Amino acid sequence: MTRDGYNQFCPVAKACELLEPRWTLLLLCEMWAGSTRFNEIRRGVPGMSPTLMSKRLKDMEQRGLVLREKNAATGEIHYTTTAVARELEPIVHAFGQWAHRNLDADVTLEKLDARLLMWNMRRKIEVGALPPDRRSVIQFVYPELPREERNYWLVAKPDRPVDLCSTDPGHAVDLFVTADLKAMTSAWMGLSSLAAEVARERITLVGAPELSRTISAWMVRSSYAGACPAAP
Repeated sequence: MTRDGYNQFCPVAKACELLEPRWTLLLLCEMWAGSTRFNEIRRGVPGMSPTLMSKRLKDMEQRGLVLREKNAATGEIHYTTTAVARELEPIVHAFGQWAHRNLDADVTLEKLDARLLMWNMRRKIEVGALPPDRRSVIQFVYPELPREERNYWLVAKPDRPVDLCSTDPGHAVDLFVTADLKAMTSAWMGLSSLAAEVARERITLVGAPELSRTISAWMVRSSYAGACPAAP
């Protein structure tokens, strides 16, 4: 795109000028998912540098897509989407569904990122399907990754947001989930089924039976999983 854009009055061209700068749609998706603070948003776009993210958020604010608000009491900065940006949400979701239906699974699974997978899995955990009277700690282990990147802990408490830890939180683990990263990503995205990956021993569950038995209930899959045909 040239500095002056497409130089067309076509609405599609104008929409592209607004949304095309790299990362714009991914930042919006992260905010639509509930992230409002800078570091929260950044965890959803781990390949983006803080400097570029700060610049892009400023650009999006100027374009009327994002509101930047400062909490007078705490000094915290929060970013939220505007009504104009929220109108885009179902359109972008439909765009993602189209890609999920039509892109080859090998292309989708070409670039794997355990941090991003776990961050997205964390917010889809159905706390109501976990034991209601206590904390649940679930450790995910990806053996093929370097030691410092292979362990993640989900800590869930009744009526509280789920915490994601990349260092040991020091709690007793209720369930160990050891997985091939590609298999877990595929199952969560709906490109294969969790049951099939467990049967193939690419995902193993060791620990509390009430958690391993109900994993399909509390580990809710990606919102795009339903866009795929039933996966084996």
